[in-house]
Amino acid sequence: MIGALILRDLRRALTGAAWLPVAFFLIVAALIPFAVGPSGALLGRIGGGALWIAALTAALLPIERLVEPDRADGVLDQLALRGVAEETVAAAKIAGHWLAFGPLLLLAALPGSLLLGLDGPALARALVSLAIGTPGLAALAVAVAALTAGLARAGALAGLLLLPLAVPLLIFGAAASGGEPSSLALEGAVSLLLVAGAPFVTGAAIRAART
Repeated sequence: MIGALILRDLRRALTGAAWLPVAFFLIVAALIPFAVGPSGALLGRIGGGALWIAALTAALLPIERLVEPDRADGVLDQLALRGVAEETVAAAKIAGHWLAFGPLLLLAALPGSLLLGLDGPALARALVSLAIGTPGLAALAVAVAALTAGLARAGALAGLLLLPLAVPLLIFGAAASGGEPSSLALEGAVSLLLVAGAPFVTGAAIRAART
């Protein structure tokens, strides 16, 4: 069942507007040199952090499409009637969202690194950091989507929730991109904590919305 749910969310994302976060990611990466100047040394120092900021802001775009459509259409209620636990649905949504979001973001980081003037080692560090951190970012996005599903101005509320909660991931991810090995372990710990805890938060939010 969980495999079918993952494929369903992945198919819906890829046939929809999955390219929007990637396009937004590249636009943010392209704007950074205009904001800080063309200095290659400066861009090399801040490039990894800039990619993380672009990834974080791009993660806001699909939030309203992660949980709310299934809640509004009664899909979540039908799954509950079939005995599928809300935590299972949440885990499938996290996996499906990352599969639609993470790999495309890693591919977009290649031209993004060119825009920011990153060299080979810096690009490798940024890709490793994003690969470790994006599962946690996807888990956080699904949890926030469940918490704000059905609320007025859910998109704005989701941004207010997601951005502060993602600060530890952003700090350690940017530091790991800058070449601090200890930060990579801390980033992995934060990402793992988010992936492990998000299904329970999401499941509780889905049940609360049903009552």
